[in-house]
Amino acid sequence: MGGAVATELDARAGNTQDLFLIAPLVLAVSFLVLLFLLRSLVAPALLLIVNLASAVAAIGAGSLLSRVFFGQHALDLQVPILAFLFLVALGIDYTIFLVHRARAEAGRLGTREGMIEAVAHTGGVITSAGIVLAAVFAALGVLPLITLGQLGLIVGIGVIVDTLVVRTVIVPAIFSLAGDRIWWPTGRSRRAVPESTREN
Repeated sequence: MGGAVATELDARAGNTQDLFLIAPLVLAVSFLVLLFLLRSLVAPALLLIVNLASAVAAIGAGSLLSRVFFGQHALDLQVPILAFLFLVALGIDYTIFLVHRARAEAGRLGTREGMIEAVAHTGGVITSAGIVLAAVFAALGVLPLITLGQLGLIVGIGVIVDTLVVRTVIVPAIFSLAGDRIWWPTGRSRRAVPESTREN
């Protein structure tokens, strides 16, 4: 069979196959990086689940907004995989900034207080960077090219949600609820012993 319909069907099947091949590889690499930095199995797994959910939600929201406001009944074939790659990469970057600092502070203050301290020190930087990046990608939405417009809309939404909700509310809440178990199996670093305690 030939023609535009058959070509479209083959292209969609190929992009779907690429997505299901590349997505696990990207998540596996991200998990290994987090595993190396955090020395934990629980934290990287939970963070990847949150990151994946945030990326999928952004793609779904972008698809809905494209349909409602711009009359585009479907995403361009390459948009889902490109958006997924951008969102996962950016989400992992912001995760590393926040959680690596939280682990360092947890050895001194405990997991809950360490995460509070990490958010206080990195939240402003992450939020500022996210807003700037979202504005840059949102600018793609005004271009006449459908692929870039949809990609800019999805990544812009995803970055805003990630910086304002995921990194400032959801991730700290998960760490507070999990407590020191989040660092299993290595556990957090031992707290520094005050000088007065050592003297006694």
